[in-house]
Amino acid sequence: MGLVSVGWLREHLNDADVVVCDVRWYLPTTGKSGSAEYDAGHIPGSVFIDVDRDLASPDDGSSGRHPLPTLEVFESAMRRAGVGPSSHVVAYDDAGGAYAARLWWMLRSCGHEKVSLLDGGIPAWIEIGRAHV
Repeated sequence: MGLVSVGWLREHLNDADVVVCDVRWYLPTTGKSGSAEYDAGHIPGSVFIDVDRDLASPDDGSSGRHPLPTLEVFESAMRRAGVGPSSHVVAYDDAGGAYAARLWWMLRSCGHEKVSLLDGGIPAWIEIGRAHV
């Protein structure tokens, strides 16, 4: 599955094998942070995935922003998030999927087949009147 709708997520939100991941990230110059936005409100039951900590290695000044993490770092982050071999991961952000797609791509690159993006991200979830925690 590439995309899932907010309707699909609403129906499957409490499925034991569904892990919903909030992957919001902002440039430092915006004054916003993904974790602060997550704390202010997120899809119920979702876990926050930190792009800088979980999906990237520290910038050493020569590899560009967000070089890929080691496999061990990524696997550890996914275990902390509750992702297992049979999990269906649904990733979302509020940037048209730009950051959620990184998680999608990284999981797919590691052989995890059940991963989707939430079509429209958290704005679509809010638009249908779903309260966020």
